[in-house]
Amino acid sequence: MSDTPVDTSKRTWLIASGCAGAVGAGFTAVPFVSSFEPSERAKAAGAPVEADISALKPGEKMTVEWRGKPVWIVRRTPEQVAELPKNDPLLADPKSQRKQDELTPKYARNEGRSIKPEYWVGVGICTHLGCSPSDKFQPGPQPSLPDSWPGGFLCPCHGSTFDLAGRVYKNKPAPDNLEVPPHMYVSDTRLLIGEDKKA
Repeated sequence: MSDTPVDTSKRTWLIASGCAGAVGAGFTAVPFVSSFEPSERAKAAGAPVEADISALKPGEKMTVEWRGKPVWIVRRTPEQVAELPKNDPLLADPKSQRKQDELTPKYARNEGRSIKPEYWVGVGICTHLGCSPSDKFQPGPQPSLPDSWPGGFLCPCHGSTFDLAGRVYKNKPAPDNLEVPPHMYVSDTRLLIGEDKKA
């Protein structure tokens, strides 16, 4: 045991300055650590969006925004659903096998690329250069479309065409089908886009 006398004023000063330094470091660290958390605006940008589809009639489309992207909800008629398999030989990726994990959730890897055959949910951005295709639901001859057009979407920028399941036709600039976002039904008339935990 040392016989050196303890200078209590020096000891108090060391303890006080050590505590002040720890508190200062804490105040400095809090903003730094909190900068790693997403802002409220960023959270809102990625948050799921609920859509009421109760007023959507067969043959109509509505658009909602999710993560800054237009998401289309198309209510297909029974005739439009029946036409989908007939398009397969004309399509570049009829079974959504290319980039399937990226563009098509497992529950939408079917003919209609949908949970329910009647409804198709897709991101309205062309996979070529990010343009937004136009609705061309009316079948038959039209400008920039073949005479046998069954109905779907036309990207006016470079002429890519998609059927009513968002599947791209062969020999078009768009390399892939339109994206199907994560989604699920919370009721018969309400869709949640951006989340699919119950799907």
